Amino acid sequence: MGILQAQNIAEYSFPVEGLCGMCKETIEKTALGPGGADAASYDLASNILTVSIDHDKVQVSGVRWELAQAGYDNGDFTAPEEAYSNLPGCCQYRMETSHVLDEVGLSEEQLVNMSYVPEIDGYLYELDDNGNKVPLIGATVTLSSTPETGTTSDENGYFIIDNSTAHAASIDIQYVGYETQTVYIDQHKVYDIVLSDGHQLDAVEITYRKRTTEISFVNTLNTEKITREELCKAACCNLSESFETNPSVDVSYSDAVTGARQIQMLGLAGPYVQIGRELIPDVRGLSSIYGLSMTPGPWIEGIQLIKGVGSVVNGYESITGQINVELKKPEAGELLFINGYVSNGGRIELNANGRRQVTKNISSSLLLHGKTMQNAHDRNGDLFTDMPFEKDFVIANRWKYLNPESNFVAQLGLKMSSLNHKGGFHDHFSGEDVDHENHWRMNNNTNRYEAWAKIGYVDQDNPAISIALQMSAVRHDQESSFGFDDFDAIGNYFVSNLIFQYIPEESHTLRAGLSYQLDDVYEFVQKINVFERFESVPGAYAEYTFKKENKFSVIPGIRADYHNNYGLIVTPRLHAKYNFSDNSVVRLVGGKGWRTASIFAENLALFSTNRVVSIQAENDKEETPYGLEAEVAWNYGINYTQGIDIGGRDWILSMDFYRTDFQNQIVTDYETPTEVSFYNLDGQSYSNSFQAKIEVPVSKRFDVRAAYRIFDVKTEFQDVGLRQKPLVAKHRAFINGAYKTDNDWFFDATVNWNGAKRLPSTASNPLEFRRPDVSPDFVLVNAQIMKRWGDKWDVYLGAENLLNYKQRDAIIGAEDPFGQYFDASLVWAPLFGANVYLGFRMTIVE
Repeated sequence: MGILQAQNIAEYSFPVEGLCGMCKETIEKTALGPGGADAASYDLASNILTVSIDHDKVQVSGVRWELAQAGYDNGDFTAPEEAYSNLPGCCQYRMETSHVLDEVGLSEEQLVNMSYVPEIDGYLYELDDNGNKVPLIGATVTLSSTPETGTTSDENGYFIIDNSTAHAASIDIQYVGYETQTVYIDQHKVYDIVLSDGHQLDAVEITYRKRTTEISFVNTLNTEKITREELCKAACCNLSESFETNPSVDVSYSDAVTGARQIQMLGLAGPYVQIGRELIPDVRGLSSIYGLSMTPGPWIEGIQLIKGVGSVVNGYESITGQINVELKKPEAGELLFINGYVSNGGRIELNANGRRQVTKNISSSLLLHGKTMQNAHDRNGDLFTDMPFEKDFVIANRWKYLNPESNFVAQLGLKMSSLNHKGGFHDHFSGEDVDHENHWRMNNNTNRYEAWAKIGYVDQDNPAISIALQMSAVRHDQESSFGFDDFDAIGNYFVSNLIFQYIPEESHTLRAGLSYQLDDVYEFVQKINVFERFESVPGAYAEYTFKKENKFSVIPGIRADYHNNYGLIVTPRLHAKYNFSDNSVVRLVGGKGWRTASIFAENLALFSTNRVVSIQAENDKEETPYGLEAEVAWNYGINYTQGIDIGGRDWILSMDFYRTDFQNQIVTDYETPTEVSFYNLDGQSYSNSFQAKIEVPVSKRFDVRAAYRIFDVKTEFQDVGLRQKPLVAKHRAFINGAYKTDNDWFFDATVNWNGAKRLPSTASNPLEFRRPDVSPDFVLVNAQIMKRWGDKWDVYLGAENLLNYKQRDAIIGAEDPFGQYFDASLVWAPLFGANVYLGFRMTIVE
C-alpha cells in the first residue's frame, strides 16, 4: 500500500477482487459513494484500487468495509456470503477457472485464486543517490494480523515468513528512517518492495518475479502454462518452434525435403495431441503437419499444455494431451506490436498486430505475418536443399463484443493462410542447370480460410447458470507435387460446441452440452488413387466437478458421439487431484480418446520416397475412411508436483508417468525398405512415458530448469513383430538456464541430449543403399541474448544448433531420385546445421 501525503488528502492503493467492466464500475461507484472517497480508479489488470480520501471525513478502513458490503473481497475485509452471491455471474470471482466465460475468451488474469498465501517472501530495497536499488539489511517484517510472527531481511534484503497458520493478508515493514508500511499480499509470488529515501514514505513499488512457465497447485488438470515471456527466450517464429525451451514437447523434421516440422508428446506423434486455438480444435486433418506453421509465434499470448486425455467438453480426439493456444486479444494488451527476424540462412520474417477500441463495447485487432526464404543450401552434402524456398503470408482479424450490463460476450475471428514452398535437388535452385526438367522437385501451395465465433451469456436472474456457443468453419486447399507424383487435397471442416454450465455452489459445477463435427475431404494421390471421405459426428457430453476447498477435487466426464461410419463411440474420462499441502499435489488422469487418421497428410514423408504405398483395407469396412477403423486408445497417468523451500527459494520438482494403450491404431509400416503400408493394428501398441523435472531459482536473477525423460514406445508390425517405434529416442535429457541483469539484459541457453533412435531396417537393400539400424545420440545447444529498453523495444541475437550438428547423407539414393531406393524420410537429426538469427520487437502500449 502506498501513501502520498498532501495536506489532509491521502492516496491509498490496495487489492480488490474483480473480473469485468461491471466490477470496475461498481467498485469505483462504491468507493466514491458509500465509501466517501474523493477519487477512485480501479485497474482490472492488476486488481488494484487507488483512492484519494480526506482524513477529516473518512478513513480508508471505511471505504474498504463498504466495498466488502457490496460483495468485493479486499484483503482482510471479506464480503458476506449473501452480498457476494447477489453479484452478477460475470462478477463472481470466487468461481474456478472453468467458468464458462473463460470458454469465450476472458483472460485468466481476470480469474482469481482465493486461497491465502502460505509463505510470504520477497526482497526489500532502498534507492541510492543514483536511483539504484540497494538491499535493506535488518529490516523488520511482521504479519499484520499477528505482529509477534516476523523476521528480518538478510544481507540480500531477502525475507520469508510462514503464513500457514495466521492466514494474514498483509505484512508490516519497519526500518530506521522509514514509517511503518503495510503491503497487502494477494498472490503467491516473490515481492520486490522498494522504499524511497527519507522519513516520509513517498511511494512503495510492489513487483514480483513471475515464472515464465507456471504449474498450478490448485487446478485439477495438470496444466503447464507457457507465458509470453517464455516464448521470448527463443525466436519462436511459429507454433512448431514455440517448445524449444520446454521439455514436455519434442520437435523434429518430418523428412529431408519439405522442411515441415512435427511434434511429439508422450513419445507419440503430434496428431494424437489435440491442438486448439482458444479451446476450438485447430491443427488437425489436412493441416496436421503444415498447420503448425500457420500460427505465427509473435501472435501467441500464451500456451496451455495438458498431458493425457483432456476434458470431454473440448472433444473426443485428445489421446496423449492438449495444446491450447491463446492468441493476442483485441480488447487488451499492446496497441501495436512489430517483430522482425532475419537468419544467416536467408530467412526473413515480419510480424505485426494492432488493436483498437471501436466503441465502448466493441474492440478489434488485426494480425499479420509474412515470411520469405529464397536461398538454396546443401550444408549436409546430400545433394538436396536443406530447407525449402518459402513465401508465406498469414492474416487474421478478430472482433470482440463485451457488454457487462447484459452479461453477454461474443467473438468473431477470420483468418487466411497462404503457403508457397519449393525444394528438392539443390542444383536446380542454385543457378546451375536450373532448366533441367528431370530434376526431382517438391512444390507445395496451400491456401486455408478460417472463420470462428464464440458467444457467452450469464443469466442475470440466476447467475449460477451460463451458456456458451463455439463454432468454427475451415476451407483447406492444397496442391503439391513430389517428383512426378501429385498430392492434391481439399478439405471442408465444421465444428460447433454448445456448452451449458450450472454452479449451484462453489464446490459443485456441472457442464453439459451438444457438439457436432463435420469433415468433408477429397484427396488425389497419384501414387495410388482418389480418396473421398465424409464424416458427420454429432455428440453429447456431461462433466461434473466436485472440489473440497483447495484440498481435493475430482472431475468425472463422459461423452457419446455417433460417427456416420463407425457408429456410436462412448468416451469416459476422469481427472482427480489431492493436495497434501499448499505446495504438494498429486494428480490422476484416465480415459479414452479416438480419432480418424488422415494417413497421407499426417505422413507427408512418404511422398519424399519412391516406396510403394499399400493400404490394407478390410472388405467389410469399405465405407469407412480408407477402409480402416478409427484409432482408439486409453491413456492413464499420474503426476506429483512438490514445491520445496531451499535457502529461501522455491524449487519445484515434478514427476509423471503416462501409459497409452491402443485398442486400434492405424500402423504406418516402413519396415520393408521399398514399401510403406497402412493397416489396422493386430496385436499390441503402447507408449510408456516417464519424466522428472526440476525448476531451481539459483538466485534472484538466475533460473535453471532440467528434465530427464524415458520413452518405451512399441508397436506390433506385421513382418517383424513387436518393435520399438522408429525415430523415437528412448532417452532424452534437457537443461535450460535463464539469467536477467538489473539493466534488462536477458541470457538464455538450452541443451538437449537426444538418445539413439531405432531406424527402419534397410538390410535388404543393395549395400550402397543401406543405413545403420540405430542412429547415434547427439546434443543440440540453443542460446539467445536479448536487450530490453523499457516497455517498447527488444533486440535479440540467437543461435540454434550452436554445435553445428548435422545428419550427413540423410537421403538414400539421392544420386538417383527416380530410382527404386530413393528415400528422404529417415531423418533423425538437423540437416542445416547452426542457424544464427537477429531480430527486434517494438511494442506500443496505451
